[in-house]
Amino acid sequence: MKETSFRSTASFGKRQEYVAVAELLKRGYDVYMTLVDDQQIDCIIRLPTSPPQYIDLQIKARSTAAKNASTFSAMEIREPRENFYFLFYSEACDTYWVMPSLELIEKANQNKSGKNAGKYSIVFANENAAGKWVPRPKWKQYENAFNLLSLACEKSEAELA
Repeated sequence: MKETSFRSTASFGKRQEYVAVAELLKRGYDVYMTLVDDQQIDCIIRLPTSPPQYIDLQIKARSTAAKNASTFSAMEIREPRENFYFLFYSEACDTYWVMPSLELIEKANQNKSGKNAGKYSIVFANENAAGKWVPRPKWKQYENAFNLLSLACEKSEAELA
């Protein structure tokens, strides 16, 4: 049983990447998966502009079994930029948060010292007295906000005009 448990835990992040990509496809996005994640890009979304534009997407997920099921910590955010987004998923909340990397570095906490100095952390939900994870209202604008990806497309088209 331990081996199954380890395999389940070890593959959770990869499984959730595929689930998130399926969610994007369901919503009509044109998604391309990367073979490796050495540039903090799990997938690329092709926007229907002329010429085509692309969004780099990093997917982060936390399982219900995690100690802090909606805390994303020790994140290194290399080269925050326009058209670089993070898609966070908390299994305990069954909720996604879509956040541009430039806003993430403004709003997340950056560690000042220790082994994770310079890395970021963000908490999207709190556990209530009944043991249920509830999304924090301060992140409501990012909650299941897949439309932000389309808005990036509209913003880019407006800049080109």
